[in-house]
Amino acid sequence: MVDSTEAATAAGRVRISDDREVATYLEIAEAREPGRTLNPAPNAPEAVVVIDYGSQYSMLIARRVREAGVYSELVAWDAPASALNHLRVKAFVLSGGPASVCDPGAPTLPPYVLSAGLPVLGICYGMQLLAHALGGRVAPSTQREYGHAIVNISEPSNPLLSELPVAMPVWMSHGDRVVELPPGFRSIAQSDNSPVAAMADDAGRLGIQFHPEVVHTPQGSRLLRNFLFAVAHCNGQWTATAFVKESIETIRRQVGTGRVICALSGGVDSAVAAALVHRAVGDQLTCIFVDNGLLRAEEPERVVRTFREHMSINLRHVDAGDRFLSQLAEVTNPETKRMRIGETFIRVFEQEAAQLGEVNFICQGTTYPDVIESAGSGSGAAAKIKTHHNVGGLPKDMKLSLIEPLRNLFKDEVRRAGKELGLPDEMVYRQPFPGPGLAIRVMGAVTREKLAILRAADWVVMDEVKKAAMYYDLWQSFAVLTDTRTVGVQGDFRTYGYCVALRCVTAEDAMTADWARLPYDLLAQISSRIVNEVPEVNRVVYDITSKPPGTIEWE
Repeated sequence: MVDSTEAATAAGRVRISDDREVATYLEIAEAREPGRTLNPAPNAPEAVVVIDYGSQYSMLIARRVREAGVYSELVAWDAPASALNHLRVKAFVLSGGPASVCDPGAPTLPPYVLSAGLPVLGICYGMQLLAHALGGRVAPSTQREYGHAIVNISEPSNPLLSELPVAMPVWMSHGDRVVELPPGFRSIAQSDNSPVAAMADDAGRLGIQFHPEVVHTPQGSRLLRNFLFAVAHCNGQWTATAFVKESIETIRRQVGTGRVICALSGGVDSAVAAALVHRAVGDQLTCIFVDNGLLRAEEPERVVRTFREHMSINLRHVDAGDRFLSQLAEVTNPETKRMRIGETFIRVFEQEAAQLGEVNFICQGTTYPDVIESAGSGSGAAAKIKTHHNVGGLPKDMKLSLIEPLRNLFKDEVRRAGKELGLPDEMVYRQPFPGPGLAIRVMGAVTREKLAILRAADWVVMDEVKKAAMYYDLWQSFAVLTDTRTVGVQGDFRTYGYCVALRCVTAEDAMTADWARLPYDLLAQISSRIVNEVPEVNRVVYDITSKPPGTIEWE
């Protein structure tokens, strides 16, 4: 028994010993952080909130929830309740994470998760944290459980486990385990190394030690659907049609009678963002396509033609290649490249806006993976991977207000929205292209010579991938010009040319990816063409690194 007066630990967590002391836990937490209660705005949309504890899979949880037709957002564990006021929260999911609840300073459970009285599903660290907060005990396992495991379901009648195999293959990744259940909880599934592989009480609070969001848990999506519909009773009405309708109304309210410029890159993100804004405010939008000198072969011409022919939007084409290249002169640090490109973009837009008269807003095609990789969630548990020029590279003294209608969408959701808006397949299903362009595919300093070499090599890659009818099977396929020179022999002469790397990946979204197993004949054809058609290159290598541990781009 833990006396309530001693409940607050040095790490700021609270332990309770029985159901009567749940109120004590909430009272202490509320006294420590007053005002942390949910207060949804009128007509707020239904949502399931994923509390992020720093797992590499956190984003996948939100994605799986949305795939089931329920809107979901990822929220940092230390975010205040006010950060959720734009949502009508139906349930919480607590993600996994690298910490141990036994460690001083470990991420804690927000008071509103329990005080809201809503269903809760804790995953891995999330389950341990839930057990810890409600009076259970968590301890290090004698044997770490990582990889494939079999979970034996002992309570198949539980709504969370309905219609799942009694012996279910899952993916485990944990070093701690629940060794004593909180009062009122029972173990509903077990594995060889986890007597509590899943737990539940009668108030809709559940925990699972494994990861249902990864493909290595074959029945994971079904389990999450059980939680969403059988436990949380969500209505499942999150669709591309609903998103488009809601976004148009939101943009109209935000813009009012103001004028908007939209940064076009030619990719699907900026295209869908522009289409949404145009549908909302019509001629109040002017799209600006900046040729930054960092695009692929023939891309500027294709972008201008596509937008003017298919979208009938007022488009201004700005050739700013010299300006961008001057800002990148002798820059080798990838983060510096991104920051300078982002700032230059904004300065060009501001100058163009000045020629249009009074302009109030700038629209960008920022997506959810951009935000998360730039540590936009605000969670101290999530590490920043890289700065995206349209998230973290914007100058602080920017004069225009941002509109980011796709900020909470995954790439496949962006594409569904694009189809809903009537955009052509050529645009909707185009492979993603990074905002900083070829600058982050040229290793080291960016020069006109290197860009020309890379464009020629990249053209070969794209041409051969399309000939092999694999373009739409790959998330991305491109060439990287490394900063490495290698010795070669071409036409009986010794050469000292560049090494080009091929990068082809498959993915559901940009958060995780696997290297594509291209046919050897296709790789051979690409390599042969590059070294024969691009004189400066004498060696081609293939990148077989997945993400994680690597990223898709090299910089």
